[in-house]
Amino acid sequence: MDIVFMGTPDFAVPSLERLTALGHRVKGVFTQPDKPVGRKQEMTAPPVKQLAQSHGIPVFQPVKMRDGTALRQLQELRPELVVVVAYGRILPPELLAVPKYGCINIHGSLLPRYRGAAPIQWTVINGDAEAGVTSMYMAEGLDTGDMLLKLSTPVGEEETAGELFDRLAPLGADCLEQTLALLEGGLLRPEPQREEDATLAPMLDKAMARLDFTREPRELCCLVRGLNPWPVAYTGLDGKKLKIYAARPAEGFSGEAGTLLEDSRMIVAAGSGAVELLRVQLEGSKQMDAAEFLRGRHLEPGKKFIAP
Repeated sequence: MDIVFMGTPDFAVPSLERLTALGHRVKGVFTQPDKPVGRKQEMTAPPVKQLAQSHGIPVFQPVKMRDGTALRQLQELRPELVVVVAYGRILPPELLAVPKYGCINIHGSLLPRYRGAAPIQWTVINGDAEAGVTSMYMAEGLDTGDMLLKLSTPVGEEETAGELFDRLAPLGADCLEQTLALLEGGLLRPEPQREEDATLAPMLDKAMARLDFTREPRELCCLVRGLNPWPVAYTGLDGKKLKIYAARPAEGFSGEAGTLLEDSRMIVAAGSGAVELLRVQLEGSKQMDAAEFLRGRHLEPGKKFIAP
């Protein structure tokens, strides 16, 4: 099948790899423009572009999707199908109408739950026991198209958003492969989404990362996991930012919210109980386990954690 692929980050790479491995003719890849990365702000190609170039696939990086450039490029490629995986751009109706078999999107949630930019992170933040991917026909709304296939997986009790990303990316490729097999066999049965079941998964922002220890322990720990690897939850210690990469509820403890309760473990009172901080990074220092942190800095019980 003649396919145009649209995607940008690591999450989309396994799906593009699968298309090439299956022998589909990937006529072109659309991805977002190169961006400056790191302290030196070096211009870096998105992961999907790097993979496409390694396979000799033409790459297109339109800055805008509605100025006619992307439409002309897509029309010249004459794809039978467009596959979209984490492209990060809204496709206007005229692009959706180009391919014979439409546009199929692989989305990182069990739709209609978590429509939007950050479905995997919100799955973890909300403490869901199950995650998954959904293939869908693309429509004009935000992840509102008819669903085609779903694949699910349990969420680990201590799994971070980053770790779940890494597991769902190949699952997305599996979902794509199975969806294309159904399409080629004439066996797809599109299912409309129930609007009453829909929830949104908006982009994360740094303001979310400031921990409020008046919240319940499980909520805080889910938030810590969901914000790892970005933007990373934080509190404060002695006027410096303390990033929290891992935490778990601590049974049998309680106290004034934000107060250290032990000197041998980083157990902090939260809500009606407490959380244990497991992996931290103090501003100006390296990331380390809490035990290592405490060996280098003695903290007395009663110490307050206050975000700067």
